[in-house]
Amino acid sequence: MSVDHRTIGFYDTAASRYATLNHTDKASAALCAFMKLLPPGGSVLDLGCGPGRASYHLRAAGFTPDPVDASSAMVAFAQDTHALPARLASFDDLNAVAAYDGVWANFSLLHAARHDLPRHLSAIATALRPGGVFYAGMKTGQGEARDALDRRYTYVTPSEWAVMLDDAGFSLIASREGVDKGCAGTDDAFLVTLARKT
Repeated sequence: MSVDHRTIGFYDTAASRYATLNHTDKASAALCAFMKLLPPGGSVLDLGCGPGRASYHLRAAGFTPDPVDASSAMVAFAQDTHALPARLASFDDLNAVAAYDGVWANFSLLHAARHDLPRHLSAIATALRPGGVFYAGMKTGQGEARDALDRRYTYVTPSEWAVMLDDAGFSLIASREGVDKGCAGTDDAFLVTLARKT
């Protein structure tokens, strides 16, 4: 099982705080780039939706989001704040087949155990329709560790992540590296990628 209860425990107690941390009234540049690759009205799995901002912007742009999260507090926040059809689900619950035009996993998969990442990526590929688009955000580095908030992280190198995507049946469209300050207050190196199911 990929669910780490200590990680989920943090999110269950910090939904409002987390939502405020990165609040914006406009869709991010990354989300806009992702949406441009989707067909009109496309269906999108928001995997690890958190407070639901991405799904809110997806719906406003005419797409059909399916927001899921393993934190019951995050699901409730997305439902109550944005009137989204958010539901409780973990990475292990993904068993859809050709159901989505896109999968948005914005810094959620990095909480999965390293040995589970290949099967989660395979499940994401299976859930996408042919030519479907996959966005992911990961922290870069090596190994697994917990941060000051007791969240589990799996770190990847850009080359390692590219191989994982290729093995799962994805073709990399674009990638970007950077450094940003997260909820724990530390400056962390990250990698975001856009890929297409081949």
